[in-house]
Amino acid sequence: MRDTARAKVNLALHVLGRRADGYHELDTLFAFAESGDLLEAEAAEVLSFEVTGPFAKGLAPDRDNLVLRAARALKERYAVDNAAALRLDKRLPVAAGLGGGSADAAAGLRLLVRLWGIDAPDADLLDLAARLGADVPACFLSRTVRGQGRGDRLTPAARSVTGTPILLVNPGAALATADVFRRWSGPGSGPLPDDPLAGRNDLEPAAIALAPIVGEALDRLRAAPGVTLARMSGSGATCFGLFGSGAERDSAAAAIRAERPAWWQLASCLV
Repeated sequence: MRDTARAKVNLALHVLGRRADGYHELDTLFAFAESGDLLEAEAAEVLSFEVTGPFAKGLAPDRDNLVLRAARALKERYAVDNAAALRLDKRLPVAAGLGGGSADAAAGLRLLVRLWGIDAPDADLLDLAARLGADVPACFLSRTVRGQGRGDRLTPAARSVTGTPILLVNPGAALATADVFRRWSGPGSGPLPDDPLAGRNDLEPAAIALAPIVGEALDRLRAAPGVTLARMSGSGATCFGLFGSGAERDSAAAAIRAERPAWWQLASCLV
């Protein structure tokens, strides 16, 4: 069995302030690309995890890997006696603002529920996902939703973006989420507006201060013909552009690749 751990993007991300528990109060619009990491699972006598792919070196397959943590949590909650061999084709850059680890864990939950024949309502699985990380519930759903609180209190999105062409660009900077949030000094933008795409990403200034090349990536996307929105995703360093057509997206990708061939890119559509 296999499942795609879709790339997560924050179409808007407002930081409302710091919480007493050390996290930040957020208001964000999650969306997901068609493409991402690929996770496979098959029945096995012991639980194991293997990582391959272009970004495998950035992800060690140790006991603390979020995919294994998700598998162990699922086994414990539903008293599963079976095990599985898990193989991750790591296609998304690490520490990139794309929810890679959270998306991988969410894909693991979806896969193992099928493989182990677990009959559980989504509400229970979302509760389990939230215990693994703030972004895991949204990644489990992998559809456009609004996230509040730590980002794990989910409600339906006010508008659909399904089918929108998107270009993801990472200029090669790895930004730790904790470092970017520590750099954020506020004040926040307040809650998302009625049209969330009219919002912003409050973490962009902090990310650009830590990695100025993020600003260059944003400038190139915003200057691309046909772009309707360009922002940084999450805490960076990946930026994205939404386009009016696939042809305009592909033209922008070719132009950026010609100027910055070392930058990672992914041309896709939102689901």
